[in-house]
Amino acid sequence: MTTNEKTIHTFYTAFQQLDYTTMQSCYSDDAVFSDPVFGLLDIQETRAMWEMLCKNAKDFSLVFGNIRELDEEYATCEWTAVYTFSQTGRKVVNKVKAHMKLANGLIVEHSDAFAVYRWTRQALGIPGLVLGWSAWMNKKIQKRARKSLEKFMQS
Repeated sequence: MTTNEKTIHTFYTAFQQLDYTTMQSCYSDDAVFSDPVFGLLDIQETRAMWEMLCKNAKDFSLVFGNIRELDEEYATCEWTAVYTFSQTGRKVVNKVKAHMKLANGLIVEHSDAFAVYRWTRQALGIPGLVLGWSAWMNKKIQKRARKSLEKFMQS
């Protein structure tokens, strides 16, 4: 296993255990993260996001695999999280493809891609079904997620 594969394996094994401290340690101090729900986050926001998600996780399980190194810097990984969405109490099965850039055994860029409309239908129910495809709903979800993160960081 290469250094980058080890880092990715460590990150997702920690995620399975909701060990946000280990997850945070897998990032460089200037790393960035992005996904459809939170948008672009700096390293402080990224570390806080993982802590918040781990601390708030309900009925959580995660599987990961298919770690692929594209070259000496870039890698991808597929993961699926199953959890209860805290705002609605609805079960979510989120299938994600992570894209990462690594340097010196640490993640420097991390983006997660997933079907937002599928996620909104599961997480929000009828409102997600009716409006989850719209830019308006996506912006509303991202604004709510960012607000939750800011509140978490202040506490």
